[in-house]
Amino acid sequence: MSIPVNPLIILVEDDVRLSELVSRYLENNGFRVTTTARGDQVVEQVQREAPDLIILDLGLPGEDGLSICRQLRPTYANPILILTARDNDIDHVLGLELGADDYVIKPIEPRVLLARINALLRRGRAQPRAECTTIRFGQLLINSVARAVSLNSQPVALSSAEFDLLVHLAEHAGEIQSRATLFQHLYGREYDGIDRMLDVRISHLRKKLGDDTGSPERIKTIWGQGYLFVPDAW
Repeated sequence: MSIPVNPLIILVEDDVRLSELVSRYLENNGFRVTTTARGDQVVEQVQREAPDLIILDLGLPGEDGLSICRQLRPTYANPILILTARDNDIDHVLGLELGADDYVIKPIEPRVLLARINALLRRGRAQPRAECTTIRFGQLLINSVARAVSLNSQPVALSSAEFDLLVHLAEHAGEIQSRATLFQHLYGREYDGIDRMLDVRISHLRKKLGDDTGSPERIKTIWGQGYLFVPDAW
């Protein structure tokens, strides 16, 4: 679960002062940082530089961050961390739905930003357990080495965050997993009782795995307790 030496981050932020402060802080903590202020330059820059992580503001000139996230996610496998204003709850939910891995609310607390970045980089490089590289429940097959999922012999396209969530639930099949446990395991932080990120991930998993989102049978919500992966429902 080690972080690569001097990871490269692309910071996409049109506030020049904020961009300079964040870049300096990250560079002082061992990162290489390149910046851009225009949304319509991001995709080309990502293709050219192949960063380990992208920090993406949502309100950008040229092209907005949500559109950029939508374009990047089909081919860019590394983490995307979005920046969002405190009063724009809908924006960070949309960002997660389009494939972002996490978000930080402005005004940015540098230590929080650093912790989120390190958690994303560690998670992206976590190695699967040698003794359990394949998980099967009925017609559901999860390959932890290839990070691939199939259902009824058909591939299921999942984001990195969705895959990690599915693996954790499957490894604890038949056991209720609380939001607090899932947040700590997947995101490396305490659940604040408000964050909707996990609910978005669960909703996406249900849709992609053919579960009934109105009355789920495969990944159930146990009200007041958490989520339950049902081993016999596949």
